[in-house]
Amino acid sequence: MISFILSLIALILGYLLYGKVVEKCIAPDPTRPTPAVTKADGVDFVPMPSWKVYMIQFLNIAGTGPIFGAIMGAKFGPSSYLWIVFGCIFAGAVHDYFTGMLSMRNDGAGLPELVRKYLGRGTSALLLVFSIVLLLLVGTVFVFSPALILGDLAGDGSRLAIMAWVGIIFLYYIIATLLPIDKIIGRVYPLFAFALLFMALALCVCLFIKWPALPELWDGLGNLGAEKGLLNGQPILPCLFITIACGAISGFHATQSPLMARCVKNESLGRPIFYGAMITEGIVALIWAAVSSYFFFDGGAEEMGLTTATQAPGVVTAVSKHWLGLLGGILAILGVVAAPITSGDTAFRSARLIVADFLHLEQKKHVNRLMIAIPIFVVASLLLWYNIADENGFNTIWRYFGWANQTLACFALWTATAWITKHREGLWYLITLLPAAFMTGICTTYICVDKIGFHLPQSIIPWVMIGVSVASIAVYFILRRPKK
Repeated sequence: MISFILSLIALILGYLLYGKVVEKCIAPDPTRPTPAVTKADGVDFVPMPSWKVYMIQFLNIAGTGPIFGAIMGAKFGPSSYLWIVFGCIFAGAVHDYFTGMLSMRNDGAGLPELVRKYLGRGTSALLLVFSIVLLLLVGTVFVFSPALILGDLAGDGSRLAIMAWVGIIFLYYIIATLLPIDKIIGRVYPLFAFALLFMALALCVCLFIKWPALPELWDGLGNLGAEKGLLNGQPILPCLFITIACGAISGFHATQSPLMARCVKNESLGRPIFYGAMITEGIVALIWAAVSSYFFFDGGAEEMGLTTATQAPGVVTAVSKHWLGLLGGILAILGVVAAPITSGDTAFRSARLIVADFLHLEQKKHVNRLMIAIPIFVVASLLLWYNIADENGFNTIWRYFGWANQTLACFALWTATAWITKHREGLWYLITLLPAAFMTGICTTYICVDKIGFHLPQSIIPWVMIGVSVASIAVYFILRRPKK
């Protein structure tokens, strides 16, 4: 528990101290009009109160990522704490803040448009396709994962029950994606965000009451899960850094920050909304990593009548019921179910807006929204059919989603690095250059050794990681065009 407490304090200090350093790099101007005001259209550009934007941003980026990812990542041992803390402070929150602020500075532009402006048209075209594919994967994953939980709660978790919930959730996505952002998202999502935060706070209190004997950082940072038989052929490097994404750094957030950048009324609100929401998500991930450590390593599974082989949705349901009672369990599960549904909704909305920006097709008219949304949902339906029909479909899509998610984060960090190089003198570029190079190495290594990639020997992992990271930094210094 000492390592957990120290990690919790580190995340809070990260926001208070390093967050101000990152904010100083951007230098927000409270007098500069934001796109929410200059481009207000009543659909996607809608000024909203800062507390509401923060809650929506948190819920949009959360999903099941900081919960399921932290549960699976906790199997690696206390090293998961370090990745959540350092990844969140120095990579994830920086990533979210820059994508949100750069979008605000560029009339609410999405990530592909930002990449086109700062990295070139060729990179932008590649990222456009990459972003759409990722968002479709996100939407599919965030239809199926809450359907699994709802199926277990409402019945016996049969395939028929799961398919029924999939249909209901998917129908909601179609409606919510087409409606103005303040009709459902602006009114209901802050309540769901409260449920998710309540769940995390309640579990944190339970941890302090129980005070379990969790593995500590000084017990060793090796692959504890491999030693206990919880993991099979998954080395910490790079698998931990792909498994825990949303609680540390996630490229999906680069598609969500521009959504809220279109609703922020003042640039000075960027740090609490973008950097702060990511730190909050890191805290949620840290709590679930600690809870899962008790579940896997200190007898929690036996206490709840389960086994350490129980999948992430089962862990969520069991912990919520056993620790929080009836009312607390209902609120906790509401948060866990609502979070992925809301993220899936905004994933499809982001896909619509990215395509609309590319086609220069304004979205105030219903017919224009339908022209883009219908093909997106047709493709998503095919992915869902594969997800349900293939017994291993969900796991396969999740692995591709994990890699694509972190690869998109690399694009966003390199874009931010290009902006800093162009607009700031001195060593400010190190804020994004170092995490960009690190994540480029992680993503390249993962696709080299994982089964969904080239499945090369694991012995090459350190050399690929170091080589790609160093090479990416070298390319930056070769190509960079510093401010004159």
